[in-house]
Amino acid sequence: MLYALHELAYQSAQPWRIGAQMARRFWTSPLNPASDTALGRTAYASAELFESVTRRYGKPDWKLETITIDGKPVRTTEQVVWSSPWCRLVRFARNIGDLKRAGKPASGPSVLIAAPLSGHYATLLRGTVETFLQDHDVYVTDWVNAKQVPMLEGRFDFHDYIDHIREMLAAIGPRAHVVGVCQPGPPVLAACAIMAAENDPNRPASMTFMGSPIDARLSPTVTNKLAEEKPFAWFKSNMIHTVPMPYPGVGRRVYPGFVQLYAFMSMNEDRHTDAHWDYFKSLVSGDGDGVEKHEEFYDEYLSVLDLTEEFYLQTIDIVFQSHMLPRGLLEHRGVPVDLGAVTDIGLMTVEGENDDISGVGQTQAAHILCSNIPDARRVLYVQPHVGHYGVFNGRRFREEIYPRTRDFIADNEKLSAVSRRTDAAA
Repeated sequence: MLYALHELAYQSAQPWRIGAQMARRFWTSPLNPASDTALGRTAYASAELFESVTRRYGKPDWKLETITIDGKPVRTTEQVVWSSPWCRLVRFARNIGDLKRAGKPASGPSVLIAAPLSGHYATLLRGTVETFLQDHDVYVTDWVNAKQVPMLEGRFDFHDYIDHIREMLAAIGPRAHVVGVCQPGPPVLAACAIMAAENDPNRPASMTFMGSPIDARLSPTVTNKLAEEKPFAWFKSNMIHTVPMPYPGVGRRVYPGFVQLYAFMSMNEDRHTDAHWDYFKSLVSGDGDGVEKHEEFYDEYLSVLDLTEEFYLQTIDIVFQSHMLPRGLLEHRGVPVDLGAVTDIGLMTVEGENDDISGVGQTQAAHILCSNIPDARRVLYVQPHVGHYGVFNGRRFREEIYPRTRDFIADNEKLSAVSRRTDAAA
């Protein structure tokens, strides 16, 4: 019912949005003598603000057709190399000629960036992908909005996520490197452990986890406490709703993106209110930089997708309430997940000192759990002065976190190559 009411409210506001768009054109028209007055600028800013907060934000574009590497433009081509009804594995192929002009090798280590399936589209990691493209052949999990998947395609749950990671690593090829950003940490770690136990040739050479709730019992945040304090039945009763017409996934039970967005924003309500007030003032004053910065962030932040009921509820149970992975209780398709089986996969953990989503200690717990990884293949890093978002994006990520991650991947690429040659000789 809530989903249907949400759609009704959106459609009901359509005339008001049309009116706001007309007002914008009126108050910015060069034929309007009042357009450059305080009254005109304020009226325009009011209409612009109303339209922006009531707009339906679709999936953003990647906007990575051309990136800059060492000051040189390098073209990229977006390629879908594997897909399912729930996800596309996207490769950003760099132009070889452009790489040569930038003084870079024609190829680099293959890196799978596992984007969060937690409300926002994978494009939230645009800056992460662009940075990794400086030195790597980058693939990213581009998750599909559950409301766009017809009921005939069946279910998608936590264990399907694990299977997807395995299948995508197989599509990339032997000994790639995987980077799990935030939510994917537990299922990606489980997938790597299963592949290691089976001696799968496509197991990764290294795994990097950034701000991930590997063990959510440690340094619990507001998010963790909410998940623990509320009974499981509460989440099923209050957070799950049915996709209405006219979406392809009509009838599917989901955790709607707009509910997730409200939860995100309510955690920092004052900050978002201040940001929109500053946006309004920038519109009135004609501060183009302030307007552009606000729109760039919120056009991405307000773009959300739905999660299937089964995936969301299993994540609540497995990761945040039962803590199955760190307690050694997780089974996948009837087989126990043995983290001790991981012996030749490098492990790096990255945390933010001020992370209010995954507290310090939750990600680095992977080092204790994966006890059989040699010390030479481990890196534990806590970035000072950054919160959750700063762990995988922004200036400190580019200048301080990424160089360490790049070197870690390069070291494990060499160790993996030596291991392959030794195995071949044997």
